[in-house]
Order: sequence, then C-alpha cells, then structure tokens
Amino acid sequence: MIKSNFNIFLLILTSVLVSCSDDENYVPIENSIINIPEEPFDYINLNLPSHFTNDVPGQPLPTSINGLDNTPNDNPITNEGATLGRVLFYDKSLSANGTIACASCHKQDKGFSDDAILSVGFDGGLTGRHSMTLINSRFYQRGSFFWDERAATLEEQVLEPFQDLVEMGMTLEQVVSAVQGQDFYPGLFENAFGTQDINSDRISRALSQFVRSIVSHSSKYDEGRALSNSPGANFPNFTDEENLGKNLFFQTIPNGGGACFGCHTTEAFVSANPGPQNNGLDLVTTDLGAGAVFTNPIFESRFKTTTLRNIELTAPYMHDGRFATLEEVVEHYNSGIQAHPTLSPALTDDNGNPIQLNFTDSEKAALVAFLKTLTDNSVSSEEKWSDPFE
Repeated sequence: MIKSNFNIFLLILTSVLVSCSDDENYVPIENSIINIPEEPFDYINLNLPSHFTNDVPGQPLPTSINGLDNTPNDNPITNEGATLGRVLFYDKSLSANGTIACASCHKQDKGFSDDAILSVGFDGGLTGRHSMTLINSRFYQRGSFFWDERAATLEEQVLEPFQDLVEMGMTLEQVVSAVQGQDFYPGLFENAFGTQDINSDRISRALSQFVRSIVSHSSKYDEGRALSNSPGANFPNFTDEENLGKNLFFQTIPNGGGACFGCHTTEAFVSANPGPQNNGLDLVTTDLGAGAVFTNPIFESRFKTTTLRNIELTAPYMHDGRFATLEEVVEHYNSGIQAHPTLSPALTDDNGNPIQLNFTDSEKAALVAFLKTLTDNSVSSEEKWSDPFE
C-alpha cells in the first residue's frame, strides 16, 4: 500500500510539473533552469543546397565540401548529443567563478566570434589572441584547431578553454564535478550516450557535436548561387557592385582579381589548403603562431585560415584583431602585405615580392559588398544554437 501511494504521488507531481508550464519547449526536469524542447532540434540534417555537394566542372579548385568533413567515425552528430553540447556551451557554472561560458567568447550574434579584440576571461584577464569564429568548423579539412593548430582535433580543442588559466580557470576534474552537481545533466547525458555517466570524454564529444552542427548555407550569396551554374557567373539577385566584388574574389591575380578563393575555398569558404598560412601582416615575427607548435621553421608566423561565412559579423579581424573593418582587411591585401620570410607563396609575385593588387576605390568597395553577401542571419538567430539558460 505504501509503494502504491508513493507511485500515485510521483504521477501527481509529474502532472503538476508538466501542467504548470505554458511553454511548449519546457522540459519537466526538477529545479531545471534550462529551456530545451521535449523533441530535440534537428542537428543531423544539414539540408545543404546542391552547390555545396556538387563540384563545378573545369574549376581548378574544389567548390564542393565533399571530403572536407572532419567528423570522426566515433563521434557522429546526434540530436541528443548536440542538445547536451548546447547546454554545456552556454553553462557559466563551468568556469572558476561562474561568470564565463564557451559562448562568452563565441557569441551567436557575432558569428560565434567576439566583438572584442581580445576576450575577457573569468578573472578579468585577456586572451592571447582574438576569438575565432566556429562557423563551418566541421569543414576545415585538416581537423586541427586554434589559430596555431595546436589541437589535433575538435574533441581535444573544446576541453582546453576550461583548463586555461585566463579563460575559465578550471581543471577537468572540477568541470566534471560542476556538471555532476546540476540536476538536469544526468538525463541529458542518458539521452545522448545511453547512461547517466558523466566524464570529460563525453563532455568533449557533446561539445564537439554542437560546434560541428553550426553550418552556414543560407545567405544572399547562396540564393544567387542556386540560380547560377557556377560561382563565377553573374548572380541575378546581386547588385552590379556585388557581382563585381564576387568576380574580383574568384578571379586570379593575372586576370585582374584578388584570387581570394585560393585560400577561402569551396562553398563553405573555408581553407582546403595543407595548413596554416602567413598572410603578410608583419615584416618581422610578432607572434610565432604555428611556429610554436610545429618544428618546421616555415610555420613561423603562420595561422589557421578561417571561413568567411558571416564575416560581416565577426569584426575585428585577424588572429590579433588588428583590423576593425572589412575595408581595412581589403586594403591590407590590396597594398599592405609585408615580405615576411614565411609569407605564403600565393601572396607573392613572380619575383617573390608581396603582391600589389592596385584595386581602385570602387573595386575595394565592391569586394566588401560581396563579402557582406555571405552573411547568414539564420545562424545568428536560430534557437537550436541559442542560449538555453535565457
């Protein structure tokens, strides 16, 4: 009789928890402060447009993202795994004083980057480099992360900010303990991995799934690309200025363009080249970059090449945030490239000197206008990538 009464009590309590909420996305977890839907968002199906998966015939560089996905076989994206990753990504309790989350330095409305030159850590300290966008991370073919590529995989990278003395100031043991101490996590871990066991490996896997789900493919550029046979054709939905900028972006330097597509390749506009590059920011080394990670001296002052998707939202620019505007970025490539010893060959002329594009003011403005067509507002606003604690 006692057991029967207890079961009735649980049934009534569950009914009360469910009925007390008018929010259809409310998950009836006792003492929960998160807002996630009972039916998880779809993180698996990217619904990529056809131009993402079909190479344009005759192009010297790939346009499709085929073969670029760095998702490991042992950590495919699941809806439940990415849901858990979303909560972990926004959870400030996973920092030493409860003030910083992954999302503090990778803001959804800033293209999952930061509008500060250097991000502020849990105790007011500043990060050593500018916050890199997370958009289209899954299509960085090498699968290495951070500006200097010191993390061999995304699964490795996502755990490092927790342990950084400036960023979040925790140990992995403290992170696991902080997760275990919150009542909504056991159910999320069970949904994602089959049991309620909480450990750093599962935290890493879930965060990686969430980050890899952040893919941009719904911009003005994509609307025009869907109406055209190739990225080089004039898009009917573009202004004359935007089409001019697009042509400058894709055309080679001998043909009057900037050859930007050589480093920001494929429809994901993310590097498909063999590693970090030196884009001529400085004449002498101010930051070793990948040179501090790899033994080959050619890596000195070289940095990872990021996607240009949503670049309008990710200012300031470069690893040190030195450029406040896209106009400054374009002017750098137009006239400011420095002859550093490890300058990438793609940015040199036939004599080995830094290229001078000599674009006119209208051409530079056109290139900026084109870059703004890569803005995908859905990435900045979709709830599945938003803060579940709000």
